[in-house]
Amino acid sequence: LVSLLLIGIAAWGIGFGLISSFRVVGVAIAVGIFLFLIALVGLIGAVKHHQVLLFFYMIILLLVFIVQFSVSCACLALNKEQQSQLLEVGWNNTNSARADIERNLNCCGFRVFDPNETCYSDCFRTHQCPPCAPIIEEYSGMVLRFVGGIGLFFSFTEILGVWLTYRYRNQKDPRANPSAFL
Repeated sequence: LVSLLLIGIAAWGIGFGLISSFRVVGVAIAVGIFLFLIALVGLIGAVKHHQVLLFFYMIILLLVFIVQFSVSCACLALNKEQQSQLLEVGWNNTNSARADIERNLNCCGFRVFDPNETCYSDCFRTHQCPPCAPIIEEYSGMVLRFVGGIGLFFSFTEILGVWLTYRYRNQKDPRANPSAFL
């Protein structure tokens, strides 16, 4: 479910022109495909009662849980000053995201509007654009809380999946011949 959601959101973002960075979309689609393949391994392992596939599914799901739980906690733990520093580093290190932000939020510059710099916003023609930092910081706090909460929810469902896989993996296959174990 999460994998299909990631792939769908990435396709929606590129389809409506909200995201023009193919790296971001490519990473989101790659993570979605990876999660889909892991879910498929778990499904095949459960249906076939295959001990090795279930073991690898359990280990990979545990690693995904650790990464996702860590990222979710980091998203929820960032304060306003840290968010601002992170946004400024991102602003200074990318041009495609900067162009998308300026175009979609109708702002120019990060902290100060400089009419001598290139800007992709509609308000640039009138030279009365607001800076982007306050607008981005307003959205980023909301998005970080949302992503952190959703990540925590799905990380706890993943740890439940690890526990269920561990329990199911140690059961005998009900289709197996009982005298084969003697």
